[in-house]
Amino acid sequence: MAFRTEVEFILPKGYIDGDGQLHKSGVMRLATAADEILPLKDTRVQQNQAYLIVIVLARVVTKLGSVPDVNTKVIEGLFAADLSYLQDLYERINDVSSDEAATPQEEFRIVGET
Repeated sequence: MAFRTEVEFILPKGYIDGDGQLHKSGVMRLATAADEILPLKDTRVQQNQAYLIVIVLARVVTKLGSVPDVNTKVIEGLFAADLSYLQDLYERINDVSSDEAATPQEEFRIVGET
């Protein structure tokens, strides 16, 4: 069985960019140790621990519709339902103690393999 490294997702609400375009489909990759460690050095996280997930998601969401660069401003601009959805997805695909992490679910499709 091949190891899966990315999942496609569809946001429940979608991200609306500055031009008013809606973006719902995207790709999230598995997190590395650096994805979880390096944001801890960021002053925004040191001032507000809740900001950690914003930085982590900006690192692991590799595609969101036709948005050219998924960064912290994009993640900050998500509707609360979409942020919650991505947090849940992040936790499920990166949970090595769970068999569910390697099993495709209805709401997302495995796309990358090594």
